[in-house]
Amino acid sequence: MLRKLIIIVFAVFMSSACNAQQQYERYHGDGIDEYLQYVPLASTYVLKAAGVDAQSSWKRLLVNSATSFVTYALKHTIHSTRPDGTDDHSFPSGHTSIAFCGAAILHKEFGKVSPWISVAGFTVATVTAVDRVRRNRHHWGDVVAGAAIGVLSVEAGYRLGDLITGEKKKNVDVAVMPNGFTLLVNL
Repeated sequence: MLRKLIIIVFAVFMSSACNAQQQYERYHGDGIDEYLQYVPLASTYVLKAAGVDAQSSWKRLLVNSATSFVTYALKHTIHSTRPDGTDDHSFPSGHTSIAFCGAAILHKEFGKVSPWISVAGFTVATVTAVDRVRRNRHHWGDVVAGAAIGVLSVEAGYRLGDLITGEKKKNVDVAVMPNGFTLLVNL
């Protein structure tokens, strides 16, 4: 029994020593940010499925979510070397963009239910961004740009999604006629 315990303790010690040695390598492997980037968007769908009052129907939410993800087109057209030198896909940070995109969608859908939902989403997104820099995968400019692209793409995605689905209630109607135009504002 004692022999097995010693073997287990030795194995745990060796495993820890190997992990400590890996910290000194240029690339630190995958971290918590690999999972955190999806938490805000997944939370949106979990809350919607649980019946929490969202701002959008399922159709509008799906279309708006899909039209919001534009980062990877930029990521593979702009060639910027990572701080650790592993490749040239540093700018913008895709993980950060996905996290902030999810947080912005979470805010748009459930921010009126509770401001703490928005705070939680943006906190997770911020932790994701900081972890990308901490692990030497991105420069600060990469994550700031990724966050901005994530939030702005949600704004554009919601506008485009509303045009595609036609579900958002119109507040303004304009009619153009040969002798002028008519503006109708619904309050």
